[in-house]
Amino acid sequence: QVQLVESGGGLVQAGGSLRLSCAASGRTFSRYAMGWFRQAPGKEREFVAAIIWSGGSTYYADSVKGRFTISRDYAKNTVYLQMNSLKPEDTAVYYCAARSFPGLVVRTASVYDLWGQGTQVTVSS
Repeated sequence: QVQLVESGGGLVQAGGSLRLSCAASGRTFSRYAMGWFRQAPGKEREFVAAIIWSGGSTYYADSVKGRFTISRDYAKNTVYLQMNSLKPEDTAVYYCAARSFPGLVVRTASVYDLWGQGTQVTVSS
């Protein structure tokens, strides 16, 4: 069984940086895209960033564009989210997700079929 395991969350001051990692373990599985989503208390889960696994095209939410960078490492079977210039409003549980099948939509949670357990990111003011 394939699992996605996030790491790298924590507490950071506003203006600081964190790098989240999402490693896939278990049997080899095909993936079309990998995404990061986040959910703050009392709010719906929202799209943060996505990357097409083979082609490398990237997509970002407007709220993080220019501050966050998504990347992947084939050899390590891992996707990363580098978060710079963090703001208190970035505080949330961050989830990694994998989409197995090709498609134009990458910003919607429902198109992803495998999810990690989440990692907490807290940004203090």
